[in-house]
Amino acid sequence: MMKPVILLAALLLLAPQVSAQTFPQATGRIVSVGGAVTEIVAKLGLGDRLVAVDSTSLHPPEMRALPQVGYMRALSAEGVAALHPDLVLLSDNAGPPAAIEQMRGLGIPLKLIPDHPTPDGVADKIRAVGAALGRQGEAETMSRETTDRLAAVSRVVEKAAGRPRVLFLMGLGRGAPVAAGRNTAADAMIRLAGGINAIDGYDGYKPASGEAILDAAPDVLLLPTEAVDAAGGRDAVLALPQFAGTPAASSGRLVVMDTLYLLGFGPRLPDAVADLARSLHPELAQDLANDAAPRPGGLL
Repeated sequence: MMKPVILLAALLLLAPQVSAQTFPQATGRIVSVGGAVTEIVAKLGLGDRLVAVDSTSLHPPEMRALPQVGYMRALSAEGVAALHPDLVLLSDNAGPPAAIEQMRGLGIPLKLIPDHPTPDGVADKIRAVGAALGRQGEAETMSRETTDRLAAVSRVVEKAAGRPRVLFLMGLGRGAPVAAGRNTAADAMIRLAGGINAIDGYDGYKPASGEAILDAAPDVLLLPTEAVDAAGGRDAVLALPQFAGTPAASSGRLVVMDTLYLLGFGPRLPDAVADLARSLHPELAQDLANDAAPRPGGLL
């Protein structure tokens, strides 16, 4: 007869192994840094495990009531450590690097989540969060649903007759506004929605003079909600001198969207693309409603 100690050891070897990298994290105290990362955590049903988020984590709305660790690119290691987290989920755009290294030095468990503004990047982001939290199955389902819905939107957008030139700007009222060039989340969104980025001479975000805006000749102005609010509303924006003479100002084509919704590249991406596409291509509105079936989002 097998001795009890040997029998117990054999049973332990045969039993399903719970990963030490996932199980405690999924049931413990989580700090989430990055608006889309936080959205995914909440959609996976683990929002109640969050003890703090960063200032970009504004959706779902209940996240706004949680303690904040500051802006995702200006984190304080001491502030995060004071929360005694079992896991910190970080967009790989978070920083500064010295703060992240300091967290590691303090023994805080960290998981960097890839953040690339592409459809595949969203799927990877969802899977990475799910893997970190031991919710791989739910994350895979979410990833497939997001990919399928975005594909449905893209099929409709392909029917567009033209491609309007779209200029995305931030920071109105604080000197020269900042325009989105190539290889930015705004550039990717404009293209996904069937537009052409009116700025193609540089990568990243740079201040744009009135002359540069006029030369860009945008058919549509695309601005975040806070920029329009700071400028005094839609009419005030269209009346600004730097927009005078642009096709967008002449036709009154101004699209205003919530920043996280537009640029977050999270699970709401299909909705955001559909909303922007409806504004750029009004003739596709019915097809987008019927074929893509987007849910209400952040278009204002």
